[in-house]
Amino acid sequence: MASLLQTLRLADAQKSAIGHFNVSDLVTLYGIVEAARQQQVPVIVGASEAERRFMGVPQLVAIIDSLRAREGPPIFLNADHTHSLAGAVEAAKAGFDWVVCDFSSLPFEQNVRQTREAVRVLKGLRPDILVEGEIGDIGSGSQIHDAPPNLKTSLTTADEARHFVEETGVDTLAPAVGTMHGVLRSMLNTNAKKHLDVDRIRAIKESTRVFMTLHGASGTDDDDLRAAITAGITVIHINTEVRLAWRRSIEESLARQKDDIAPYTLLAPAIEAVKWTVAARLALFSRRGPPSWQEVQATPTVRA
Repeated sequence: MASLLQTLRLADAQKSAIGHFNVSDLVTLYGIVEAARQQQVPVIVGASEAERRFMGVPQLVAIIDSLRAREGPPIFLNADHTHSLAGAVEAAKAGFDWVVCDFSSLPFEQNVRQTREAVRVLKGLRPDILVEGEIGDIGSGSQIHDAPPNLKTSLTTADEARHFVEETGVDTLAPAVGTMHGVLRSMLNTNAKKHLDVDRIRAIKESTRVFMTLHGASGTDDDDLRAAITAGITVIHINTEVRLAWRRSIEESLARQKDDIAPYTLLAPAIEAVKWTVAARLALFSRRGPPSWQEVQATPTVRA
């Protein structure tokens, strides 16, 4: 399997992006992996601190390793939004490919110091591991918000991005360029979309020359995402859209099969719903046409 670094370099050169999707159960994990197989593109599976606590750090690594043993495109594992050095070290020792060291809630210079120390420690443990740093504020929680979150800081500037990258030595950078975690309730039944500052993305890329990650991309305008990829985004995080597909499908199963108590029949449609959602995003990120529902349904299962 190609390394994550090799895969990022290829995506960057091709002006495409790799999809990153968070998991907190086997339903979402299987749907994501099957969508990547259907599209025949690499995929990054992410798990935040809360998601890792729920699934178990060594357990998630073992499941990913078992899925990698099957033929198919590369699957990478990311310790998303890690807020402590101890949590980052735990993920690195367990075998994660990538760690997001998120100290973005701290004052800028303190964020720089703690990220720099995390890079030093993690690279000392595993020189091959990739480390991401974050600057700016896009809120927290992949959930439905009744009102926009109160973001404490302005969007990331090219100058502070360059300073952050030079001082910390991170492999990838997550700047604030217009997105937020989660979606607004008002967006669920309308055509309202998030929009990006594409010129800012381009300026940060030119200033830093590192791989850039777009967090909080659920509900973002498709044209903006295409433009962002061209401008320098290499990885795009989607979580809320996956969670919505999961929940809606389970609600439909419970309403349709009122007397069914078998988890494997109630949850199976949710895998398909997640697969469809992820496949459509992967097609957009890799600049392919959107998949048909028949194509998605025909994907061979890869469940452990």
